[in-house]
Amino acid sequence: MNMSQKLKIYEQSTDHSNHIVLLTLNGLTRLAADHILHKEMVGHLEETIGNVIRALNIEFQKSLIDFNKKENFLIRARAYDLLIQIALNLYGLESKIVGFSKKEKERTLKIIENTLKDWEYTEKEASKKFGGTLASKFVIEENLSEMKKVMSPTGYFRAPGSMISYMAENIEKGLKEDSILLSFLFEAKKQIEENVYYKLSEKGFCKFGNDYALGLRWMRHLGFVQVSTNPSLAAIAYLDDPSLWEGYEEKFYSENLCKSFKKIIEGHPELLENPEKHGDELAAYGTEVSIWPNLAIFRPIAINSNMFLGMVSLQLNPTIADSYEKSIENALKIYSDAQEFFKEYDKYLLWGYSQNIERGRPNIVFKVAGSSPAAINITSHLESLGIGTNNTVTFTVSQEVELILAKIEGRAKAIKKGIPLTTVYETNMGGRFEDFIREYKAEKLIRKALEKVSDKEQALNDLAEKLGIGKEIKNIKSIDEKIIKISSHLRPLDMQPFIDFLSNAGIPDAKNLSQIEKDISQASICITKRVYEIFFHPKNRLKWLKYIQSKYGLTKEQAYEVLKGIHVLPASKRKPAETLETLANDYMVHTEFPNHQKNVLLESMKPGFKMEKLKNSVLKPIDRRLITRLLKDEDIGEIFRSSWELTPNLIEKLKEAKILNAEKYGTKGLPPEKWADFGSTIRTMNEFSNSYEKFKKECIEHAIKWFKK
Repeated sequence: MNMSQKLKIYEQSTDHSNHIVLLTLNGLTRLAADHILHKEMVGHLEETIGNVIRALNIEFQKSLIDFNKKENFLIRARAYDLLIQIALNLYGLESKIVGFSKKEKERTLKIIENTLKDWEYTEKEASKKFGGTLASKFVIEENLSEMKKVMSPTGYFRAPGSMISYMAENIEKGLKEDSILLSFLFEAKKQIEENVYYKLSEKGFCKFGNDYALGLRWMRHLGFVQVSTNPSLAAIAYLDDPSLWEGYEEKFYSENLCKSFKKIIEGHPELLENPEKHGDELAAYGTEVSIWPNLAIFRPIAINSNMFLGMVSLQLNPTIADSYEKSIENALKIYSDAQEFFKEYDKYLLWGYSQNIERGRPNIVFKVAGSSPAAINITSHLESLGIGTNNTVTFTVSQEVELILAKIEGRAKAIKKGIPLTTVYETNMGGRFEDFIREYKAEKLIRKALEKVSDKEQALNDLAEKLGIGKEIKNIKSIDEKIIKISSHLRPLDMQPFIDFLSNAGIPDAKNLSQIEKDISQASICITKRVYEIFFHPKNRLKWLKYIQSKYGLTKEQAYEVLKGIHVLPASKRKPAETLETLANDYMVHTEFPNHQKNVLLESMKPGFKMEKLKNSVLKPIDRRLITRLLKDEDIGEIFRSSWELTPNLIEKLKEAKILNAEKYGTKGLPPEKWADFGSTIRTMNEFSNSYEKFKKECIEHAIKWFKK
């Protein structure tokens, strides 16, 4: 069945069970499973799924007559997949967001298990007579294959290391050939419920987001409520899933109603006459193709939480980040496109549910780069329109405080007009900040050591060889370039060859390198804690609520809504401590990269791990000796001070809000006019801009290949 026929399914549906069956038979098994995730389904779940099983059971039995016919194989595969996806939805925390009772879930899961057991047995018996592939085994293999794609050896990162692929391996070990469906569900349930993220989310210790485009349904089951993306990740999505370019021949299921890049741009002939001239427009559509599936997967929890959960962050074009007008234009275009997509998508997801629920409102927030003062006005204006923001390229306390204040201003304007607010984020790119100051420190130490050496090039070559990167710098002629290259590989700083290199040159820091490395690795945690303290420490939070109410003329309830949806978002982490030491019940969402998730999971499995000790860990005091050492370091002290302190203007704003002892936050923080010159900003914006330009070039090349005559 082609797409135009699928788009009329909602016109044929007669009731919820019939709607689910029609979606399933047309290959939209994941969308069909998500249809049950609605508060109005509470109390009707068992009956609805029973009716679904009744109808699908008839189709299943009919499919056995001509056993090896492709259409009949697809019927069985889709029927299996629907019930598996419904079961996973009920195991996952999304079922708690909806409000299903434990008893209702257990009864529904029991009839699903009984049905799968019967279908699998019946299909095996038929296969003994007719031969051919078992749809039951095929579906399980496909589900596991999807999980293994996340940071797979054949994908962008070329090395397995994600938590989801790790879960897949564990599930696979427990599969039983004589009961592959039920053993899959048993192992999947165990992997979900025993996962540290599930436990932390269930207990309300913190909320989590995913920094990757694949494996999102599994992340949702584990309690993840947010997705982050950027130009690099958009490009990676196409590498991991090449079907985004042209689409594949119809599989046994389709994740959602999203179109391929080729299909989308076919509808825009004005761009295809001269693709080179319209590169940015093509890249925008390419980005939309990569992000719409993310929005669709998190759509049910966004709807059920009134846009408090399930948000997806999309970074605006980084090459125009410093232009207020162009960034606003970029955001409004993508937001309008998302709105059009969801007006159609919601006809399926929300079919038969109350018409009082708004259709089409996108569960999207825009990443606004804190690379210049323009970010302040962009953030405030988008928030005033009810369009959420997630400030990125943010590394310092002053940046993040300035932009949270911009959020507050915009959100206050919106709520006075009755515009509903959404959850928004303030990113702290901790890992990138630590990488920068670590490399800066390494470079300074190398230069000091070279002052004591006659043959500088030979000394650098020897150090590189001992670090295992001799071949990488062999053809680099410049001493400066060699230093920079070696510095980028010193993670951690206290590698023995580097300690020996500094010791031989008589550099005092050689003796303290392990302590210096430890201090640097705590720097971003300190920044996260300080930003959170300023706004969301229980004592300060009450003062901000009164300030918002008074300054913007809001009611107490409106002021609460303005502040409630703002979250600190620690990101780009390098070690489990950056997650575990900054957890908070409220106003905090951690965004996690797949390999980082695995490291956190493995950390939680170590002897002596006590989850209860992590409750509101972000509020635990910072060791003042650590701060003193960082501030007094002769190489990175001033950089850390600029990231740690506020500006005079911000101190006055804190005083206006009656924050006690505001002066303690200092006045030598990074002011907006210097954001663009900060080392971490330069490096990150260069990376994002280069990734964007490369992706834009690919979009142009595909358009020329397909359409230019």
